[in-house]
Amino acid sequence: MKKILQILPTQFILPLFIMGGIIAGLGAYTVYMSRAYSYLSDSPEACINCHIMTPYYATWEHGSHAKWTTCNDCHVPHDNIVEKYAFKAQDGLYHAAVFTMRAEPMAIRAREASLGVIMDNCIRCHLDLNTTLAKTGLKCYEDVQKGNGQACWDCHRDVAHGTASSIAATPNALAPLPKSPVPDWLKRQMTKNN
Repeated sequence: MKKILQILPTQFILPLFIMGGIIAGLGAYTVYMSRAYSYLSDSPEACINCHIMTPYYATWEHGSHAKWTTCNDCHVPHDNIVEKYAFKAQDGLYHAAVFTMRAEPMAIRAREASLGVIMDNCIRCHLDLNTTLAKTGLKCYEDVQKGNGQACWDCHRDVAHGTASSIAATPNALAPLPKSPVPDWLKRQMTKNN
């Protein structure tokens, strides 16, 4: 660090530290206000940080899987923690880009990369049912793509979000509001001053 500071003219050192502090402060503020840290959890409420996901949260919450699963149980890989968070980051950045550009469709549907993950998770959770009880055998999503089987949702259309899960189909969907990023001490101070 000293070598870098010795290269710079003295008059640039203080402004450099000030700019670095501003950038770091704004970055930390953005992470805090956007609740970006919540995406590290498995909480379904993290998904509704984006209001557009409210219908999907509501249809999941009233469905048969809500008691047993979270969004991540179905929508992210469970092979290892690195793959899980790499997939979450990739998918999250895609969602953020689409929502930032206001290019979200009326009905959000899983992308090709997600379909394989979702089906793998159906198989992972229902392994005993498929092999022991129903004896359907196991088909992976690659088999479905090749035309050698059906995806789980071809028969189970209403699991977990139903066929009518879109912004227009569930206009009055209720979901918990995200927790306010305003700290409690500041809320008390604001009400005290009013």
